Amino acid sequence: MTPARLALPIIPGATLQQPLLLMQPTYTYKQITAIQQTAPLKMTVPAHGLPGDWMTWGEGIQQGSSLNLDKSTNVGRMTRVINADTVEFNDINGLQLKASGGVLVYQLPVDLTGMGVRVEIRGDGATPIVLTLGSGVTVLGLGQLLLELTPEQTAATTWTRGEWDLDLTYTDGRVERWLRGEVIVSAGGGCCHG
Repeated sequence: MTPARLALPIIPGATLQQPLLLMQPTYTYKQITAIQQTAPLKMTVPAHGLPGDWMTWGEGIQQGSSLNLDKSTNVGRMTRVINADTVEFNDINGLQLKASGGVLVYQLPVDLTGMGVRVEIRGDGATPIVLTLGSGVTVLGLGQLLLELTPEQTAATTWTRGEWDLDLTYTDGRVERWLRGEVIVSAGGGCCHG
């Protein structure tokens, strides 16, 4: 399996809390039976099977082209689970939509039960930062991890670009590289209104 790629942004002196969703490579397709005209938008997807808030794509939705996403080229939409048959999209105002049909598409989560997780963050000439379960990595649920770096760890990054990877160790001892990517160290910055 080719590891997924994801950039990891670090701001020196700030706590890093990076949530990760680990998804299996195959897709699940669930029929959408109703798209409600609500803000935020809600969809009825009977027995959708999502494990909680999860990334999804919409396909084949009529009169709602903005709801359709190509899973091969687009990042999915964060989907909030309301109940076993209803999901919500907080970023979509559906009051004026008259959309119908289609399928909700998602990848099942990776079951992390009994697995080892190791993250290594490397910068040129620096000692790598290694995170493991209970030491910078927390399992939040099915397929859900949280990476945490302390302000002291991020302040020690004196380099501006590096690489990182995440390896899973299965219960049979097999190790698989699941994620990798660039580490970008910056001063941060945001937006505020006063």
